[in-house]
Amino acid sequence: MSDAFIYDHVRTPRGRGKVDGALHEVTALNLASQALGAIKGRNRLDPALVDDVVMGVVDPVGEAGADIARTAALVAGYGNGVAGVQINRFCASGLDAVNFAAAQIMAGQQEMAVGGGVESMSRVGIGAAGGAWSVDPSIAVPHYFLPQGISADLIATKYGFSRDDVDAYAVESQKRAATAWQEGRFGRSVMAVKDVNGLTILDKDEHMRPDTTMQSLAALKPSFAELGDKGGFDAVAVQAHPEVEAINHVHHAGNSSGIVDGAAAVLIGNARAGRRADLKPRAKIKAFANIGSEPALMLTGPVDVTEKVLKKAGMNLADIDLIEVNEAFASVVLRYLQAFDLDIAKVNVNGGAIAMGHPLGATGAMILGTALDELERRGAGTALITLCIGAGMGTATIIERV
Repeated sequence: MSDAFIYDHVRTPRGRGKVDGALHEVTALNLASQALGAIKGRNRLDPALVDDVVMGVVDPVGEAGADIARTAALVAGYGNGVAGVQINRFCASGLDAVNFAAAQIMAGQQEMAVGGGVESMSRVGIGAAGGAWSVDPSIAVPHYFLPQGISADLIATKYGFSRDDVDAYAVESQKRAATAWQEGRFGRSVMAVKDVNGLTILDKDEHMRPDTTMQSLAALKPSFAELGDKGGFDAVAVQAHPEVEAINHVHHAGNSSGIVDGAAAVLIGNARAGRRADLKPRAKIKAFANIGSEPALMLTGPVDVTEKVLKKAGMNLADIDLIEVNEAFASVVLRYLQAFDLDIAKVNVNGGAIAMGHPLGATGAMILGTALDELERRGAGTALITLCIGAGMGTATIIERV
């Protein structure tokens, strides 16, 4: 098997995912093509060396549909000979796109590929693609379908996280993200999004609220209490987990991931492809894994898949210098820390989706890049990147700096 090396990565800033967000005027195709164009341009990459473009998109419908990876590659000037494929594993799509590209290289079937993802949540609303999971009784009833926010509150209740706990984590995420931006830690990788005239639309994550405090969060009402009560989902949660007598609703907009627009691209290849492109590898993809987890609890997959990927790699957590756990909800990260008795000092050190937002199909590729940049900044060796996933799954990747 060939080694799969990461040669570079870029991401757009995350724009607020509403009609008044800075990136609302930019289509998903435009976001994706700008990311692909940036990875090509800054590496002076001959696109004839690229075999495939793999992009995650969670709602691949309308303007974000019809294999956006192929159309974005064409718009970005990769030429007619570069293939493209869109994949969807919900919130882990961007990381899995990188893993899929790496797997083709490891198997010797390709030499160079781009993995990444895109989501324009201000233009193609969350859940626009539909699906049977929430509406077909044959799957929803026996598997205790719950909206993700209810599952997040179920995790908090089951594992003993209070409103103060989740709010304190959210404040810390905002502080870390603000520090990262102030110190220029994202400067190497965040590319400005430009309009048709070449003028910058956005060059910094737009969703952040660095002035967030425990007091300001305390003023927010729980987002999922009414849905749990009047929608009947609290009863479903208790049926699925009878050890929980009642759901304690602790999550709200301030301690949940932000709805945003964004795109990312990661350039991956074997050693021969790197030499042909005159590029130096920055990291090696050491191992990756996917796993299913309990569907009602839904968001604990990162715990399960971390155990799996470490076993595949012949490693333990003491061998990992940095960890990125997607901040879908504060309780997801708190459960991860609790399960492994981890020091928060090496987890999400530059903040996460609570502060900066979660552009569903792109996030996995974004946080992999964040981890790589931070490894280089610290002179550290290894990082583990993991995300929880709708319907109860987890994806994880271990990278090693070279």
